[in-house]
Amino acid sequence: MNPFRVLKPLHPTQSVRGLCALAVMTKAPLAGRVKTRLVPPLTAYEAAELNKCFLSDTAAAISSVTIKTDALGIAVYTPIGAESAYTDILPPDFSLLAQRGESFGRRLYFAAVDLFKCGFESVCLIDSDSPTVPAGNFTQAVKLLSCPGDRVVLGPCEDGGYYLIGLKKPHREVFRRIDWSTARVLAQTRRRAHEIGLEIKLLPTGYDVDERSSLHRLCRELLANTASADIAAHTRKFLAKLTAQKRL
Repeated sequence: MNPFRVLKPLHPTQSVRGLCALAVMTKAPLAGRVKTRLVPPLTAYEAAELNKCFLSDTAAAISSVTIKTDALGIAVYTPIGAESAYTDILPPDFSLLAQRGESFGRRLYFAAVDLFKCGFESVCLIDSDSPTVPAGNFTQAVKLLSCPGDRVVLGPCEDGGYYLIGLKKPHREVFRRIDWSTARVLAQTRRRAHEIGLEIKLLPTGYDVDERSSLHRLCRELLANTASADIAAHTRKFLAKLTAQKRL
């Protein structure tokens, strides 16, 4: 049984009017389907469990923002039919929206289009690979999008991509002619925004975890004695378990 409200773009709801959608892009966390570049050093099952932790931590950060701002947490998920997979991962205040589109760029663009059709005032699309991004970054994005004037808000990743793109309108141009999954994504997105006259606002830089070196970096940071207990609590607990078992 699915405990979450599933949003329907063709049936907008008044309850989201004036809100910013903090929408995390997610694939159902099934072994062999997610975080495959982390296998090895992880098993397919461990990679899926880590993906669940990443999503739980990102959703928790989003949820902490929504109680203080005019925002709502959304999981933009795939495939349709996997709604129940999120029961023990997402906070109860989240809603779901089905992904559509074949390529990654089209999925992002259609997610923005559908969220605006649902009635949201602004939209942030957020990756599920950056569990250490603090809640304050999401709060900053909501505030920037609430200011007058059109703009794009970007959360840069160290590898040249972004962990967040925020919009006040579904500008298709910022998702076109982008070399996805390369170090050129952020620069190309900024170029597309500049070409159509959009103001560009940057959030603090983060990093995503999708290969062995970034996983080891995540372990060092989260398991250090100086690490903040407020950041990525689910991921920290799981990595501590793997480390104790000498899996990492």
